[in-house]
Amino acid sequence: MVWGFIWHRVERTIRLVPTLRLGESLAAKDPPHGRVCVIVPAYNEARVIAGLIESLRAETYPELRVALVLDRCTDDTETLARAAIGSDDRFEIVPIDACPPDWVGKVHAVHAGVGRSRGAASADYLLFADADTLFSPGCIASALALMRHRRLDLLSLLSTLSYDRWFERVAQTAATLELMRRFPLTKANGIGRLRAFANGQFMLFRRDAYEAIGGHESVMSSLFEDVALARRLGDAGRRIGVFVADGLFHCRMYPDWTRFRTGWKRIYTQAADCDASRLTDWSRQARWIGTILPGAMLAAGPLGALVALRDPDRGWTVLLLFAVALATWLGALARIGAIGRAPLWAAPLNLAGAWLVADVFADGARDVRSNKPTQWGGREYEVQAERT
Repeated sequence: MVWGFIWHRVERTIRLVPTLRLGESLAAKDPPHGRVCVIVPAYNEARVIAGLIESLRAETYPELRVALVLDRCTDDTETLARAAIGSDDRFEIVPIDACPPDWVGKVHAVHAGVGRSRGAASADYLLFADADTLFSPGCIASALALMRHRRLDLLSLLSTLSYDRWFERVAQTAATLELMRRFPLTKANGIGRLRAFANGQFMLFRRDAYEAIGGHESVMSSLFEDVALARRLGDAGRRIGVFVADGLFHCRMYPDWTRFRTGWKRIYTQAADCDASRLTDWSRQARWIGTILPGAMLAAGPLGALVALRDPDRGWTVLLLFAVALATWLGALARIGAIGRAPLWAAPLNLAGAWLVADVFADGARDVRSNKPTQWGGREYEVQAERT
């Protein structure tokens, strides 16, 4: 029943919310126009910065500028960035040496990029992207075309994530599903009651809308700045769209399991408005829906076989119910995984992934109760509630 409902919600989302592929076809028919500046905050991103730059250099959009905001970097990010940029004059580097104490580091870096970048000064559109992302050629034109088609002030993308490391295969679908349960794509797109949401990996703003809400300065102390900006837009009556990238925009969010747990814990804690009891409830729900109920269902298969040996009528009834439940569970997970281009064979791993994600929720609740600061981007932040 539960997974049947989840499957229904997934199919409804697929039916009502297009992917960026629609923008790709729209751009092919009627190419969009307007000056775009991509602003990328980067704190010690030597691991990924060259890949990002290479993907942006391959971008085909003609009116493109890129500002790399190097925020208090102590590694080789700048050296690698300059080598990757070469003679491409569409790129500029904006160095940041310090962050004011009342600002979140990433938010300040983005704000400084908008204020100090030559490309941003003349841009019609401001695109904020993370350093660990990769653009496919045509991504920006597709986003602009979809933005124009839907008459949006902000277009945000859910990136296509990587699935080549064990924790990505096991827990990534479960982690994303839990976030989307709190911020459904239908509600994020204003279908029914709006629940404002945006993904900081890719946020494309019309410049006038961005400035009308005060830009990043208006959310200077927010660890959940992408959602905070979306809420400000929603409160101002502006239009927001959140879409699946569908292979046109990629991201490897975390390089190892430790940072995967830490990163998702920060996201979930802010999504729960730093409410320990809410995180605890989410942990219980994740365990029951993702692990305990499917585990009990899987146990019904052998049980039905044993019952069938003694009582064929009852045994076959149990086996039939088991087959329906198994098909529903795997079918829902396969559809969810297909949206994010996860490998089909990884669907059953959600049984373990949901339990691991439940542990992340529980760990976040413990941190809130003990007032443990959040570590992010080379700084430490006290836990503070934000409106949800």
